[in-house]
Amino acid sequence: MVWIGKHGLSLRKNIQKKLTKFIWREGDIVAKKMFVSLAYGSHLPCLIKAVEKTGGDILEFGTGIFSTPYLRYVAMLQDRLLVSVENFKPWYDFMLKYYENSAYHEMVFVENYADFNIGIPVRLNDQRDRWGIVLIDQTPDSSRAEEIIRLKDKAEYIVIHDSNPSNDRVTKYSTIYPHFKYKTDWHGDKNRATVLSNYHDLKDFWK
Repeated sequence: MVWIGKHGLSLRKNIQKKLTKFIWREGDIVAKKMFVSLAYGSHLPCLIKAVEKTGGDILEFGTGIFSTPYLRYVAMLQDRLLVSVENFKPWYDFMLKYYENSAYHEMVFVENYADFNIGIPVRLNDQRDRWGIVLIDQTPDSSRAEEIIRLKDKAEYIVIHDSNPSNDRVTKYSTIYPHFKYKTDWHGDKNRATVLSNYHDLKDFWK
């Protein structure tokens, strides 16, 4: 996730570059302050491995310059559907300029993530009753735990970003872990990501 609002994680303390001027795209103000960090891509190893192990559709809560392009191309090349959900309208409008709705990618704006219908889209010749992958990476960060609980039995794999214990006071991730049979963490970056599942043992996930 690129935009960090007032509910942003402590990750902002480690941000490498801060742009304080207005950022313009075709006449629109995208954001008043944009924080740029490679740490925003630390969920990619989890997503890459989850893509290898699934064939179902993908749900993304919170769009970004790392996850959305990658998952969009996965959907294109593997005949999947990516549904990207965003609640920050200027950022949604910015993303929509590049990623129009198509047969393999739907961009959805919501005021609140809790209002999004998490049911699996009905697609021809696809009888799956769960998402292949769900990515949880939205703001406000305090909404993440609630959405993870809603989706705990609706996905083969759930990837959650910013899972460092130091962020738990905001994300409350520790409260959702007991609801999952399997859990594995990515430790390859300072900013952690975690994979959860109630359907697949994750002991060999990284192989």
